[in-house]
Amino acid sequence: MKAHTEYLIFNTKEKIEFLNITDTIEGLITKSGVKEGLCLVSAMHITASVFVNDEEEGLKNDFKKWLEELVSDNKKYFHNLTGENNASAHLKRTIMGREAVLAVTKGKLDLGPWEQIFYGEFDGRRPKRVIVKITGE
Repeated sequence: MKAHTEYLIFNTKEKIEFLNITDTIEGLITKSGVKEGLCLVSAMHITASVFVNDEEEGLKNDFKKWLEELVSDNKKYFHNLTGENNASAHLKRTIMGREAVLAVTKGKLDLGPWEQIFYGEFDGRRPKRVIVKITGE
């Protein structure tokens, strides 16, 4: 069994951004030499997310609008009484998820026809890490 670990660092320009990282993950799978296995991609910060969906600008805007309606930055949160001001980012991360576990088949990501991997940032403008762990044969 092979195992390969890499850390990616993202520092977004905006507070909320969705970055398509599919090509980066494909490159890491090639680098790993794993032909059949699994690839874990996980945000290592509690205000960021990794998720799989369609690469479509309207959909990304819909996510932003939907998340703001569910978890507005303007609401009063207990977490913000601790001196923090990012409770909404924590909640948005919980909604969008922390990680994706992806199949590797014949040395490539085995995604559906429209599936892409995204890094979701909800409290950006500072460096944050994502772990990529690829295991298999």
